[in-house]
Amino acid sequence: MQKLSSEAWEIIEARSHDPFAYLGRQPSQNTGVVVRAFKPNAEKMWVLSGDEPMPMSRIEGTDLFECAWEQGDFDTAYRFQIEDKDAHQWEEEDVYRFSPFLGELDLHLMGEGNHFEKYKMMGAHVREHEGVSGVSFAVWAPNASRVSVIGNFNHWDGREHAMRLRGTSGIWEIFIPSLCESEVYKFEIRTQSGELLEKTDPYAQQMELRPNTASVVHNCKKYTWNDANWMKARPQKQALDQPMSIYEVHLGSWRRAGKEYLSYRDSAHQLVEYCQWMGYTHIELMPITEYPFDGSWGYQVVGYFAPTSRFGTPDDFRYFVDYCHQHGIGVLLDWVPAHFPKDSHGLARFDGTALYEHEDPRLGEHKDWGTYIFNFERNEVRNFLIASALFWLDEFHLDGLRVDAVASMLYLDYSREQGEWLPNKHGGRENLGAVEFLKQFNTLVHERHPGAVTMAEESTSWPMVSRPIYLGGLGFTMKWNMGWMNDTLSYFENEPVHRKYHQQQLTFSMMYAHTENFILPFSHDEIVHGKGSMPEKMPGDDWQKFANLRLLYAYMMTHPGKKLHMMGMEFGQWPEWNEDVSLAWDQSNFMPHRGLQLMMRDMNHIYRDIPALYEIDFDAAGFEWLDCDDAEQSLLSFVRRDKNGGEVLVVLNLTPVPRLGYRVGIPKSGVYQECLNTDATVYGGSNIGNQGKVESEAVPAMRHKQSLLIDLPPLAALIFKPLSLHGVDDA
Repeated sequence: MQKLSSEAWEIIEARSHDPFAYLGRQPSQNTGVVVRAFKPNAEKMWVLSGDEPMPMSRIEGTDLFECAWEQGDFDTAYRFQIEDKDAHQWEEEDVYRFSPFLGELDLHLMGEGNHFEKYKMMGAHVREHEGVSGVSFAVWAPNASRVSVIGNFNHWDGREHAMRLRGTSGIWEIFIPSLCESEVYKFEIRTQSGELLEKTDPYAQQMELRPNTASVVHNCKKYTWNDANWMKARPQKQALDQPMSIYEVHLGSWRRAGKEYLSYRDSAHQLVEYCQWMGYTHIELMPITEYPFDGSWGYQVVGYFAPTSRFGTPDDFRYFVDYCHQHGIGVLLDWVPAHFPKDSHGLARFDGTALYEHEDPRLGEHKDWGTYIFNFERNEVRNFLIASALFWLDEFHLDGLRVDAVASMLYLDYSREQGEWLPNKHGGRENLGAVEFLKQFNTLVHERHPGAVTMAEESTSWPMVSRPIYLGGLGFTMKWNMGWMNDTLSYFENEPVHRKYHQQQLTFSMMYAHTENFILPFSHDEIVHGKGSMPEKMPGDDWQKFANLRLLYAYMMTHPGKKLHMMGMEFGQWPEWNEDVSLAWDQSNFMPHRGLQLMMRDMNHIYRDIPALYEIDFDAAGFEWLDCDDAEQSLLSFVRRDKNGGEVLVVLNLTPVPRLGYRVGIPKSGVYQECLNTDATVYGGSNIGNQGKVESEAVPAMRHKQSLLIDLPPLAALIFKPLSLHGVDDA
């Protein structure tokens, strides 16, 4: 047996970090060249170049083959002819004859964390390289000793298709000719300690259906979009002075075909029809970024660039968004940079080290969730996440991202006891890397995708979350108003007889309502884990429960701020939300569920039709209390205004006692239409009201010279809109 070099042994033992230095076409010791190949499944090999196949010699006792030219410079393209032990023959390109496809500028930008379209280079991409069609692969694993692409095409054997390491970048790459779309693959990573890991591609744009965990080659260039009109109008449609009523959807349980999931395409048609009928402006999808565990609802993400295969292909999801846009519905995505799971095939200890996370669990783990925390101090990690965010907006035309669990990112001591966290360099508890990451994320989203919105689920009093970065803010478009949600639900869970002692829970929100651009959320988190469904939260008998819900939703829809409603809440299904089953749609066919649904439908359309209910959500000029002090009777009344001075009057009776002949002061005299009464018979109410309209009287009330004398139904909200005005109160 001939003596082998150390480079040859590294190839044979699958531990070479630079197989391109030994395999493929190499200079020989003389004036010619030698072509080398490593083929564990080959019995014989030939080089094909010119007229005659040139036999390759097997190096005795190995799977290494070589063919040498003693003179001249063999620089033409060539292929291999291969024969296995069963005498089957085939031809293939030599992957080690191709030059790198990643340019030096790409590597430089990735290294400094500023390659915001790196998803076009990293991962797997169908491309033509040096005149040959195939798939390029690139992955970041700086601490690996060897990385290979494995799949059916090489019998999942990591000894073949070992990748080249590009200098000090930590990025490994290879171009494999003849592969195409739908090829299944993983990366096999040999750690410095010699352990072999099989990892899903962090940049994969498609993955296998769980429980399988391989990545799938996807060609993202085939889909033809038809939403140009929507995209052009989006900056105006999603401006802060426009209505936004969001329907939060978990695609796996909104509706099912028997026990089977609806596909992205079927969901598009059914959801659009329903949302148009109901009057919602947007759909917000709970995470559809690929995730292995159904019970995480998508919040423990493995595929930051891959729509889950549970409902179809990436192009099927493109169709979903496209169809929504063509029918006037915006699409928002719940995006999760706050943590990632410890699944062995995912990002966790990706190259055998804490690559995406911190090594120290005091910085790198959420013990409550059993997940890792991204290392936001690392350029490559920030770049990975920002590229993911931009990818969804670019490749799928999404209209915005809701960022989950922002508080857990901002605070180093989030859900930690003393001694379980490390302070920042200034001794504080702020995660400075996460702060800078969020600012950069918001800057780039707004810069590169005009009209797109970013929304923070931030549950603390961190200042200026939705204020511009140049003013010291984090730069989000809007922030979820968790305080309003908690106070409001706490109030409504009280028996009405006790509500007079808790009126401040409803009025306090106006003390801070304009400190941020708020979204009012009733999300999935409020109807799971024993918290009870929305009807179960309400006190009283069934009639009172649903009267309370109609009142609650009307209060929400008339309070300053954009709106979000979890699916199923609109018809008040009795069971808590369960991700494993469809919503209880049969209940929506019967009262009182049907009445609640019809009220919410009418409320959505009224909200969209009356600018006073949305144009000045984020400025004090859009709201005026008429009376917030009548706690004894648990009554509230206020005015909402639009930019042109148009007004609507809202009166809430928060007890089951009708208040007949109640006088409400108004700024402008005239005839007022009762445009919504949540106590209407069609909604399941008692039908106490004001026969559609009421005229003002010159009787002073609530600091105004004019007033309306109205009948207030029990547990109900009334909305009045001026039909004709006689003058303006000069009080």
